[in-house]
Amino acid sequence: MKKYSEPDEVKMSFLEHLDELRRRLVHSVVAVLVIFVVCWLFSDKIYHFLEIPVKRVMAETRIGNNRAIPATIEWKPGEEVWVTFRDTATLNKVTIPAGASVWAKVIDKGDGKRALATSAPWVIGESVIPANTELPTQFDAIGPEDRLVQTTVQGAFALYIRVSFYAAIFFAVPFLLYQIWAFVSPGLYAHEKAYALPVLGMGTVFFLLGGAFGYYIAFPRAASWLLELGSEEFKPLIHAEDYFDLITTILIGLGVVFQIPTLTFILSRIGLVTPQLLIRFWRYAFVVSIVLAAVISPTGDIPNLLVFAVPMVALYFLSVGIAWLFGRPRTIPESEEIAEV
Repeated sequence: MKKYSEPDEVKMSFLEHLDELRRRLVHSVVAVLVIFVVCWLFSDKIYHFLEIPVKRVMAETRIGNNRAIPATIEWKPGEEVWVTFRDTATLNKVTIPAGASVWAKVIDKGDGKRALATSAPWVIGESVIPANTELPTQFDAIGPEDRLVQTTVQGAFALYIRVSFYAAIFFAVPFLLYQIWAFVSPGLYAHEKAYALPVLGMGTVFFLLGGAFGYYIAFPRAASWLLELGSEEFKPLIHAEDYFDLITTILIGLGVVFQIPTLTFILSRIGLVTPQLLIRFWRYAFVVSIVLAAVISPTGDIPNLLVFAVPMVALYFLSVGIAWLFGRPRTIPESEEIAEV
């Protein structure tokens, strides 16, 4: 029978552990509150970023204003809208293909007339259209009347509070992970402490990849299918709170699902998972991926279900490679053994 060295030379009593936990929790709460205040100052911009996918889908499916923008409209100068060209057009001798989209701002032409101009330089193929270039009037646009709706007086305030809170948690994740690490590290062996940096790095990268996949690929596909359904008979009024719940659920859900390789790395390094074991159970993993995709996906159609399920299956087989590269038997280095009985 082998006896192993203590993980740390310093022993702490139960009350000392509680005091250390309290200290780490206080640090975490203070960090979240400070970041929350900063996020509150930019809460409208954060929400604006989150609502881009649904507004883009609204423009592309022509749920917005499928009409020419009149010369006199009630938009305020400087206000930004998302515009999609219905047909091929020419702008500054550059051909704009049908379906091209760009953010544009409202400009004042005098005498109460309004026009739209590019908000920033617009890259079309190998050409660049400068910022503040006036756009032609024939396009589909998401205007003020097509914004997401609020049904209560305090709706916008409550929504921005939630946006700021979730954003604060997101930006505080590195610090929160460090606090967790600082609390548990005294109880770990030296070789276990060496896993901290790879695990934190992989976890962060794959969480961001999952969120990016949801933001740029999964959600737009699902939203397009949902908004096209009955678009000729109905004009949807999308509630801002409902949309925020949906987009955050998808982004966070996919971020968590994309942690499969990170979890595999941890389990393979401590010898609980092997490549052979993962290959043996791949059929069960496929079924679980379909079930998880059905839970996360906001639609019930097969194409969108596959958009969520295929990455999960791909991540599972990526995990097989990770287990093969980094797996090791369940052993403790001899340097940490102090006696053998």
